[in-house]
Amino acid sequence: MRVDLGNALETTPGLTTETLDRLDDRVAAAHEGIAAGMADDEFGYAALTLPETADPDAIRSAVDGFDRPEAVLTVGIGGSALGAATLSNALESDVDAYVLDNVDPDETRRLLADLPLGDTVVNVVSKSGTTAETLANFLVVREAMADAGVDWTERTLVTTGESGNLRELADRHGLPSLPVPDGVPGRFSALSTVGLAVAALQGHDIEAVLAGGRDGMDALAGSLYDSPAYAYGAATYALAERGALTNAVMPYAESLETFAEWFAQLWAESLGKDGLGQTPARALGATDQHSQLQLYRAGPPDKLVTLVRPTERADAPIPETDLDGLAYLGGSSLGGLLDAEFEATEASLAAAGVPNVRVEIDRVDERALGELLFGMEAACVLYGELASVSTFTQPAVEWGKKAARGLLGGGDFDEADAVAEKRELRID
Repeated sequence: MRVDLGNALETTPGLTTETLDRLDDRVAAAHEGIAAGMADDEFGYAALTLPETADPDAIRSAVDGFDRPEAVLTVGIGGSALGAATLSNALESDVDAYVLDNVDPDETRRLLADLPLGDTVVNVVSKSGTTAETLANFLVVREAMADAGVDWTERTLVTTGESGNLRELADRHGLPSLPVPDGVPGRFSALSTVGLAVAALQGHDIEAVLAGGRDGMDALAGSLYDSPAYAYGAATYALAERGALTNAVMPYAESLETFAEWFAQLWAESLGKDGLGQTPARALGATDQHSQLQLYRAGPPDKLVTLVRPTERADAPIPETDLDGLAYLGGSSLGGLLDAEFEATEASLAAAGVPNVRVEIDRVDERALGELLFGMEAACVLYGELASVSTFTQPAVEWGKKAARGLLGGGDFDEADAVAEKRELRID
């Protein structure tokens, strides 16, 4: 992973080299704290040790009992699904991957009607084993399989904690299962059993994913000038302090679109605390040059744009044409056009004084993805250290979970009482 901060200098808001030099002493101190947390396996910091502590052999052992499926369906939500979805959507496989991470009944019915249930592995993921959306969807999927004459116990993989409903279910039915690692919040679990089981089922090289994560670990250093992850984390923090309160992440590769979704959860849930944080926005290059870019370039000066791309990719030539207005395209390629769009967007933002940061990987493959995921996690942790927020908690999320559970009769929670106090101003 490589990071270029040049277009975040002398912008509005923006940084200077002097700003970064002053910040570098704080980065060094934060790095010492992060390294100590990793060494002590502290909650949250343990996520940054996953490239070394994750056990790919255990993951392969759990999935080897399934014949190569036609499809794999992950039933989870948030961090229990987004890491796996990022890898599966980025990497090509003849095993199709799907995710049930919402409880929209129309979408659930449609997906189950289209799936080859007899040749699908269901990967149900919940650390607590009590996540309402996940368990509700799993019950629906299980019934659909039974109705189709499929023995769900032969098609289900469970990834969960040491106790809870899913652990009891796995033990009772002898289901293959994987542990969710201790001390790792869901949004930081992409390089663990949570994110890698689907990749293994699809036939991807999970050892290479972890090797990429180790590349990211090895690149952590006591200076932002020596560490791409820390450079990104420090720059985003400093820009947010100066008013860039939206971070629009814009990958220039269709295969990385879900990465932007994964990033959005990581950034929002980790850093949105105590009135602080930077709102992540999801975009896709070059598609959103024709929609969102207008706002980023000409709207309020409160944004950072993060442009992400692979520098190597398969290409497709553009045929020659006798249309005068399009002759310049003939003999070029789609990849060349996409690179030109990337550089034009970058220059357009810079010309308007909008801070933008370039993040590059060599190519979209297992190793590069592992490094990218780890790098953004480390960047997020550094940002949290610099901002003095509790990076690894999510109290606002827990509040909503309690309110919903109370409304469904799952216990007495004060949070559910707040629903009845909703203020109304109806216009019918």
